[in-house]
Amino acid sequence: MKITEEIVDHIAHLARLEFDGDKKAAIRQDLERTITFMDKLREVDTENVEPLVFMTNEVNRLREDEPIVTLSQSEVLKNAPKKDSDYFRIPKVLDK
Repeated sequence: MKITEEIVDHIAHLARLEFDGDKKAAIRQDLERTITFMDKLREVDTENVEPLVFMTNEVNRLREDEPIVTLSQSEVLKNAPKKDSDYFRIPKVLDK
């Protein structure tokens, strides 16, 4: 598949990116190499190959999720630079 400048511009627009001059040419070449590689993969015979669902046969060994109290609210607020009764005080982030 031939990658044209229009295709690169369209993909860049969708991704909200801008490419100029040499960068646009480099991106076009990278896309062409990727398409060529994908075409090469299509040539591989996968008729008797099972789909890979998991990368390994290992099973996750997870601990039970049991709630425990590690720090109380008062202990946590002791380390706060600023606090307001039961809450951390932080600088205003959003204006109305």
